[in-house]
Amino acid sequence: MTSTKRKAPSDAQTTTTTFTARNPPWTYLKLQLIQQPHTTLSTPLDPLTARTYLSSALSQFLGQMGASIPIDILEVGPESSQSKSQPQSPSTDKTIWIRVPRQDAHAVVTAVSSWIGGPGSDTTEAEGGVAWRVCAKGNFLGALVRGDGRDLFAS
Repeated sequence: MTSTKRKAPSDAQTTTTTFTARNPPWTYLKLQLIQQPHTTLSTPLDPLTARTYLSSALSQFLGQMGASIPIDILEVGPESSQSKSQPQSPSTDKTIWIRVPRQDAHAVVTAVSSWIGGPGSDTTEAEGGVAWRVCAKGNFLGALVRGDGRDLFAS
């Protein structure tokens, strides 16, 4: 009879485990609020104002169905130092990070990128129009914040 001893794993053998997230439930968007040149934005961008602008864009594009899309505002803050070469007033240099369901992301991107609204109403105003610029979109927040992710792993 042959002995059936198992070999102890040696240090030279390494086990590689891979994981693939195929259908993440959320899509993350980085949006920048821009305004018409030679105008001033009277109210600062806060979460309530951002929510109002986003709801206006979604309801204008998709009606009640668009207004019912859940949006989580993760952060409202100033633009990073990457666009300091373009001088803008401090009140317009604002970005927000939002999270939307993955299946609604295309509709949200289309709605916010085509919306132009006035700071005091849900309609377009020629003198004080504001709009959203989509700066980044992705299914993983870490990849959007830190770049392409290559610096996360040792090479």
